[in-house]
Amino acid sequence: MVEKTKAKKRARKIKKSLKPPIVVNRRREWRFELPLPAEIEGQLPQGEKFREKTILENISSTGAYFSLDSSLVVGSKVNLSIELPPQMTEGRKVKLCLDGVTVRLEKRGKKARKQGVAVRFKKDFRFQLED
Repeated sequence: MVEKTKAKKRARKIKKSLKPPIVVNRRREWRFELPLPAEIEGQLPQGEKFREKTILENISSTGAYFSLDSSLVVGSKVNLSIELPPQMTEGRKVKLCLDGVTVRLEKRGKKARKQGVAVRFKKDFRFQLED
């Protein structure tokens, strides 16, 4: 009995002395913190359509994260129109237009917008050249 207690104590001591585990990023794609202006359109749960301007907080090849005042729910379909920097488009005004689905929502602080929205892009996209 005494041996078991000593063994348990040694095991706890060893466990405490070990370094914390390595944190693994489960995301498949790199996220880039690019504060790109965007316009988000969609439909609220009550059926009303909305259109809201925002700034992307980050973007990857499969999704984006931004904040909105509109109250969406997970699974909402949204259309994003993202303004590309003129350095990338030879000085032209070009927008990247994508469809997506909300996959995660986060409440924000009182001074910030109402909710943080994570969107997964659908595969289709198009570039829109503005005059």
